[in-house]
Amino acid sequence: GALSFIKFCNWPFFCPSHILSSSSKGKQQKIMRIIVAAFVVIGSAAAFTPAFVPKCSTQRNTALSMSDDEASSSSPEPLRIGTRGSPLALAQAYETRKRLIASFPELETEGAIEICVMKTQGDMILDKSLMELGGKGLFTKELDTALLNNEVDICVHSMKDVPTWLPEGTILPCNLPREDTNDAFIHKDGSVKTIADLPDNSVIGTASLRRQAQLMAQNPTFKCVNFRGNVQTRLRKLDDGVVDATLLAIAGLKRMGMDGCATAVLDWDEMLPAVSQGAIGIQCRSDDERSLKYLAALNHPETNSCVICERAFLEALDGNCKTPIAGQARIIDGKIVFRGLIAMPDGSLKYDIEKEGSVEDAAEIGRTAGEEVKAQAGDKFFEMMVEMSPQQVLGQITK
Repeated sequence: GALSFIKFCNWPFFCPSHILSSSSKGKQQKIMRIIVAAFVVIGSAAAFTPAFVPKCSTQRNTALSMSDDEASSSSPEPLRIGTRGSPLALAQAYETRKRLIASFPELETEGAIEICVMKTQGDMILDKSLMELGGKGLFTKELDTALLNNEVDICVHSMKDVPTWLPEGTILPCNLPREDTNDAFIHKDGSVKTIADLPDNSVIGTASLRRQAQLMAQNPTFKCVNFRGNVQTRLRKLDDGVVDATLLAIAGLKRMGMDGCATAVLDWDEMLPAVSQGAIGIQCRSDDERSLKYLAALNHPETNSCVICERAFLEALDGNCKTPIAGQARIIDGKIVFRGLIAMPDGSLKYDIEKEGSVEDAAEIGRTAGEEVKAQAGDKFFEMMVEMSPQQVLGQITK
């Protein structure tokens, strides 16, 4: 299947070389690394999409020439899943497919589910930071358009990529069970185990302002450089010595069987994760009863409540990719416990907030936390963030 092929391509060849035992290194390993790396460079989405993925139809035909009897006897229309083409996105789409088949055996029939792969603006422009490109929505706009044009029935997203607003006519009623939400720290040779042990002036690859701000709050001498591309590309750059270390969501590594690449998993005190990190969300048209029925069976209420809380915090702050924001909720002993922060891009200012309460009040808890931390920071903080150009923000980070 797709996920097996993805795991084959990723492990162990794309892990930094220190993870491989010394006995396994040699000419044969180097040749294999070159061969597998070539698949990533050449292949794009198709290289990771199994042969049995059907070509997705663009829009359903009503077949007006069919008689009523012919129409009633025809097979049901396939359920079309829209997804980006990265290995991680495909892993998430196939996880969704697996769960749909487990809940609705009729979907196991060949052709009952189609995987529709599409590229987004965020996938195509990799030499600029997300902030420079315009922030949120870069990985969802094309999927939104396909959904509204009836080219797909549902869209599978990494929730941290989804803006707090959704296009009119669409709804996001489903979150799958959440993976570990923490960030993974990956050092180029494994000799440094924690962020605190990195030497001054270390170069760290990340495209996330949230990570950059928290890193620089710990050590202002760090230099953070734009580090985009899929997981395999980033790990290859790390192995090539482009940077000293990088941070990735452990959830994505686990979904592709690559969590062995992590030097360490960071707790919330070291690196508070992004809003909705580790959560998969599934979107559909608000009037599509069939898709709503399928997604209701897949929704994980605990994950959904935590995501609702975190996104309410983000919405209260009017968060975008120019503002470093982190926020995480957990359900502990029947209560929802939330932690959030906002910071200046260079880590020079940081404001934290903690709230807890009833799970039923998840949205209100997140909204209140956002309003309170906004009041802590004051109007001047947000005025500075609005006035700063992407170049000025990046200048703060790389100075």
